[in-house]
Amino acid sequence: MRKYTLLALLIIAITSCDKSVKPIKYGEDQCDYCSMSIVQKTHSAQMVTEKGKQHKFDAVECMVNYIKQEPKKFENATLLVANYNQPGEMIPAENSAYLISKSLPSPMGANLTAFATTAEAKEAQKKLDGKVYQWNELMEVINTNSHQSR
Repeated sequence: MRKYTLLALLIIAITSCDKSVKPIKYGEDQCDYCSMSIVQKTHSAQMVTEKGKQHKFDAVECMVNYIKQEPKKFENATLLVANYNQPGEMIPAENSAYLISKSLPSPMGANLTAFATTAEAKEAQKKLDGKVYQWNELMEVINTNSHQSR
């Protein structure tokens, strides 16, 4: 009997630490940073912590600001952003390129949009102006207090 109890506890422990990414339920899920409904498949973002906790965001700038509150806490998290050119497709945040352009507004006003490649971001930049950034630059570029980019 004791063996079965230990086995049951082990199964519960394994399944409770599920680190797989759960899809965003657009129109239902709320942003963990600003509490707005997540509706745009072109600007959403999400994070799964090392322990498997899901965090969903209506905009990339919300995820950046959420991480800025406690950066060490999220060092090993899986970070994903919506690929603007493939709405609803989530791509690794660290490998993506970002365009900040007033001609392409995002939900929280930072005008921040993610692209799968730097080439795609630069192609959009030719049409829309703005500036292209990499993930590691966003922590400095996105202003926590105003939700606006510099």
